[in-house]
Amino acid sequence: MTDTPSLAELERRAAERGPVYGEGAHIVCDNLVRIYKTDGIEVVALQGLDLLVNPGELIAIVGASGSGKSTLLNILSGLDVPTAGVARVAGADLLTMTAKERLRFRREQVGFVWQQTSRNLLPYLTAAQNVELPMRFAGRSRRERAIRAAELLGLLGVGDCVARRPEELSGGQQQRVAIAVAVANEPHVILADEPTGELDTATAAEVFTALRRVNEELGTTTVVVTHDPQVAERVDRTVGIRDGRTSSEVRRRAEADGTRTAEEYALLDRVGRVQLPKGFTEALDMRDRVRLNLESDHVGVWPDQKETE
Repeated sequence: MTDTPSLAELERRAAERGPVYGEGAHIVCDNLVRIYKTDGIEVVALQGLDLLVNPGELIAIVGASGSGKSTLLNILSGLDVPTAGVARVAGADLLTMTAKERLRFRREQVGFVWQQTSRNLLPYLTAAQNVELPMRFAGRSRRERAIRAAELLGLLGVGDCVARRPEELSGGQQQRVAIAVAVANEPHVILADEPTGELDTATAAEVFTALRRVNEELGTTTVVVTHDPQVAERVDRTVGIRDGRTSSEVRRRAEADGTRTAEEYALLDRVGRVQLPKGFTEALDMRDRVRLNLESDHVGVWPDQKETE
């Protein structure tokens, strides 16, 4: 019979293994794969996607239609199950969850905002009643529900809409109430799928401001899938997805003079793959294969001369 390792021994072994990928992150995707089967045909929606989102971050995810953005969001929200790889949100393993655990995860750990305003709210309930509903399922008292609903609606600038039903609200007001519903149970993460897609520019700005307020004042990690450049350019990090993998990242930072600068990166995944921007490959007519050269401080990439002759 072997002896059980001591705590000190376990800590020593962990130190020898080094840091775990994604340790401390709120969202961890490692070589994430999702394959659908339709009429005997396999469609690979995600093919080895890597993504890390730290606690309290507000990021945007962009990409062409069919790139895998919505599939990723459905997996992170517990609405879909990955085929392979690692997907963890707030420490919860989305690949191994039981149906019961997945239901609890959706109620307590994540909030979701859909693009369609009519999909987010029950039409026969008032704004306050919609916000209170998830708290009611969580077993919170009537007094707690009423106080928190009023606080959230006030925080998001729709405090005067507590007694109105969705049909009495504008599209922007509906989306701000939907954000209040999404954070009612104090989730670790809020996921928004094109939340400004049906709104005009001014109203979209109001809804994004509400998302940022939730992120900054409540500390909720926020991931927004968007086609709206106004949204994508106002976050500190924008992640691009192409063909089911993360391909690029834009990081923005505030300078001392009050301006903001942006720098774009190509992403290197865990097995060393990098996607060159389409504009680069087309400009140099890169096809099939490229030549590489390792320099002291960079890697050179050239089109194959035989292909271009």
